[in-house]
Order: sequence, then structure tokens, then C-alpha cells
Amino acid sequence: MNKIVPLIGSAEVGPLGVLHLPRLWLKVSLEGKGLLADGYPAVGKGFDQMVLDGLGLQKDAVVDFITKSNPTYPEFETWIKQQPGTRLDAASITKLNETIRGYNHDDGTVQSVLGENGLPFDLGIRDAVTLNRIDDWKCFHEAFLK
Repeated sequence: MNKIVPLIGSAEVGPLGVLHLPRLWLKVSLEGKGLLADGYPAVGKGFDQMVLDGLGLQKDAVVDFITKSNPTYPEFETWIKQQPGTRLDAASITKLNETIRGYNHDDGTVQSVLGENGLPFDLGIRDAVTLNRIDDWKCFHEAFLK
């Protein structure tokens, strides 16, 4: 079976309104089943870690819950709400979402992603949410459509 490129992007939110959280759930879920495409970490150091830190969640607890319980996305959000010390107030979520929306990749990453997709560097796209989405589409195309 082919491994799966996670096409839920960082701009997606669930009922809690947290950017990237659905993507984190998907990546960990796929990894737990041995289905996450090569090159994608289940929990990376970028947006994944920002979400964990922003919500006050422990990486190991999140990975353990998802891989052992195989929750639906709403079940995952319900579990998050039950964790002690989580920051789910509007101000914390707004701050986290603004951090994600405002994160720009460095010039090298911008040039790499745009160049690999036949797009010019001067296109003006620098934000990681959009660039990651473009990169996912390329990876999906190479894995399944090419």
C-alpha cells in the first residue's frame, strides 16, 4: 500500500479553531498505522511543536493517545479538552493562530519550494502555510498522479 501524503493543510481548523491541529492529528494517525509518506515527521519541530506548546500539550501524551486510541478528529479534540493545563481560551488560541499565520520560511526554503514547482522566487509567497501546501501538492502528485 502506498504511504499517504497528508493533504490536510496547516490552515485547517476544527471546532476548537486551532490552526494546524487537524494536520497534526492526521500525521500522527497515519504514522501510527505506518502510512505516513516518507519525509513527513509525525511530529516535527515547526508548526507541530508550536501547536503542542501553544496549547500546553505534551508530545508523548498526544502521540500515545492517537496511536493507541485511533480517535476521530472530534474525539481527539475532546481528549485535548480533558487534559490538565491546556490553554484553550480565546486569547491563547488567537495568539497561536497568529504565530502560525505569520511564520515565513527563509529565502532558501522559499526558493526551493517555488523552484521545485516551477514558480518564480519573486512571486511574493513567503508564508509557511502556503509554501507547505504547495510542497504537499507536489509530493502528492509525485506519489500518486505522475
